[in-house]
Order: sequence, then structure tokens, then C-alpha cells
Amino acid sequence: MKGSPDEQEYAFKRTGLARLECLSEQGKIDLFYGDESGVSLLPCVPYGWQFADEEAGMPSTSGAGVNCFALLSRENDCWFRTTRHRLTASKVIEWLDSFAQTLRRLTVVVLDNAPIHQAKSVKRCLHRWREQGLYLFYLPAYSPHLNIAEVLWRKLKYEWLRAEDYASRDRLCYSVWQALAAVGEQLKIDFSPFTLNEI
Repeated sequence: MKGSPDEQEYAFKRTGLARLECLSEQGKIDLFYGDESGVSLLPCVPYGWQFADEEAGMPSTSGAGVNCFALLSRENDCWFRTTRHRLTASKVIEWLDSFAQTLRRLTVVVLDNAPIHQAKSVKRCLHRWREQGLYLFYLPAYSPHLNIAEVLWRKLKYEWLRAEDYASRDRLCYSVWQALAAVGEQLKIDFSPFTLNEI
């Protein structure tokens, strides 16, 4: 990690996040954590072992993989989009516009401070989204541990994708989509409740 969060900002934002978690638990709002990740055709190799005379390997190909955007709740509600194209602020706007059409109640999306989240074009949409009941909450800098969506990418890359899923880009795109679509049904993440004192 290149830096550490400002202590005052971190405490303020963490308290705000705790309040949002409380409102979500009471059923007064829906709370989602958002993030993006790329899945490369070069597989993530998990730790393992082999016999001294045994050869082990994973198939892979070169070239672009698939980029993902997901909004995830602690209850494993997962709204996602995938693309073979570069992730841009315009894409984030397009996807949040689409997500805003699905809201059942006031909804808060927690995001990090990535440039595509903080772009002027995104900030120009905040008023429109608020009118639709969608609010953005930005995490303090250097605080990926506060974003539960980070766990989603770790699970996807190190547990849910199989070696054969990296055989081609088409296969990878399909397997990523299939895994994300299964979150909350066949695939679940056991999140611990948010506590203000957790590190």
C-alpha cells in the first residue's frame, strides 16, 4: 500500500459507514459496496504443492481478459456487469444509471476513490441519482479493507474459477459471468457483521 488514510477523515467516514450499516440492518436502506476488477487470461495461481518429480501447470493464453463491475451487499445480493472493453467513468455512469432503475428503496453505494468514481462526469450525475433514491458514499483513501467487494474478486479469482476457464477469452468471459450470476444462490460469501472497532 502506497500510503495511509488521514486519521480524521478515516474516523469520520468509518462512523458514517457504521451508521449506514445500522440503517441497512434495520431495513431502512439498501447498502451495496461497489468495485471493479479485471480478470486476466493469465490465471491466478493458488498456493499448492507437488511431488519432486511431478510436473504441474495451468493452461493460459495471451491477450485481454474481461473487466467486471459489481455491487455487493452483505446479504450476497450481487448486481454486476462485465465488458471486454476498458473500464471508464462513462461505463460506470451507464451501469449506475441501469442499477438506479432497479431500486426498491433508498440505496447507498459505497465506492473507493478510483479516478473513474471521482470523475467530473460522475459528479454531474449525483443530483439525478439522488432524485432516483441512489446515493454514493466514498470511502477514505487507502482503505480497501472497508470494501467488502474486494472479497468478491478474491473469491472469484482464487476459488470459483477453474484452470480450464482460462483456455480462451470466450471461455473466461462466460465463466466469470456464470460465477457472478451465482452469487447469492450457489455461491455465497459469509461476511461478518460490520463493527466500528474492527481494524
